[in-house]
Amino acid sequence: MQKKYLVAYDGSPSSIEALELAKHQALLRGSHVYLVTSMVGGSKEKPEAISEANFTLEEAGEALRSAGVSCETHQLVRGLSPGEDIVKFAADKAVDFIFIGVEKKSRTQKILLGSTAQYVILKAGCPVVTVKS
Repeated sequence: MQKKYLVAYDGSPSSIEALELAKHQALLRGSHVYLVTSMVGGSKEKPEAISEANFTLEEAGEALRSAGVSCETHQLVRGLSPGEDIVKFAADKAVDFIFIGVEKKSRTQKILLGSTAQYVILKAGCPVVTVKS
């Protein structure tokens, strides 16, 4: 049975590293990759930001396909936090592994902004591979 990977992707250096690791693993194992970007949506997002995120996501998807990796891109704008979106999508698709980049934040930043990676690590129903750039 083909394994399914989810890469949480936002174009940041750490998400690019996570994408590269997932690509390498997918090529070795013949896995399918869901490349996912999540935005809260509604009045919190500008249409230009959504378009830019979609463009960045599609570029990454084309890079995976060009390397021979089976993949789908999904831009999630469903009113959920990115962490909630990623965990829900992974559960809905029965994903085997989640790849996510982590960036160093101060304690204050974590309290004020939260941590998508931390949420995913704690709430995901499958193993989570974190990549630090």
